[in-house]
Amino acid sequence: MKRTLKAEETFFRIFMNITTGFILIILGIIIYSVFEKGMKALSWEMLTSVPSGGYYYGKGGGILNAIVGSLVLAFGATILAFLIGLPVALYMNVFLVRRKRLVNLIRFILDLIWGVPSIVYGAFGFTLMVFIGLQTSLLAGIITVTLFILPIMIRSMDEILRTVPMGLSEATYSLGSNKSELAFKIFTRQSVSGIITAVLLSFGRAIGDAASVLFTAGYTDNLPNSLMEPVATLPLSIFFQLASPVPEVQARAYASALVLTVIILIVSLFSRGLGKRYHKTKINF
Repeated sequence: MKRTLKAEETFFRIFMNITTGFILIILGIIIYSVFEKGMKALSWEMLTSVPSGGYYYGKGGGILNAIVGSLVLAFGATILAFLIGLPVALYMNVFLVRRKRLVNLIRFILDLIWGVPSIVYGAFGFTLMVFIGLQTSLLAGIITVTLFILPIMIRSMDEILRTVPMGLSEATYSLGSNKSELAFKIFTRQSVSGIITAVLLSFGRAIGDAASVLFTAGYTDNLPNSLMEPVATLPLSIFFQLASPVPEVQARAYASALVLTVIILIVSLFSRGLGKRYHKTKINF
């Protein structure tokens, strides 16, 4: 019996190591390809200028409009999703903690919504725009992306909040605190690092998705000046550049992908550092 268990453990450990190594190799190839091809086409002019006439046919200009547009749209959607998602996650884990069936049903529904393809959100956002008379714009893109990342943010925060020890709740109630104080002063502070990770995950999905903004945010060669104007994004910029018949423009698509990868990497490192800073934060009643 012991030999059988040991053999099974050895087999699955080797299998997991091989699988992990295989995934890392694929990831390394993708990153190397993006960096190797992107660095050749990347230039300071590309980063600091907007597209000029005939940009997609090899003319001058850059992707500053897409960089600024992606950051504005992603930050706007992430902040809006955070303002909605955090209270929902806290309500599930504090106010509904004794209603297990209802909470499990909510989690099941959120998991289902999480799995809906982003193009469906884009189509829904477009339908909503037509219904309320809203044109393709930054505002429409933010609303659509918010709906897209909201289930991700809520479920990510929910899983983190579930790890808070129940003893903290009992101690808080014994000191005369109410559920609101427990939620926003205890649960939130104990889960700061996890909440930051959830925000990071949502931001990465928001800035890297193209399908959800294809019909809603539109595209423009100009910098975003208003919530009611169309906005360019890096994923759509990459899509349009790859569709160009000009090899020079196709090379710029890899440079745009490199910029997008670096932005996500910087945000990831910043969020991890911030999360570690608050990971050992103690509670002061």
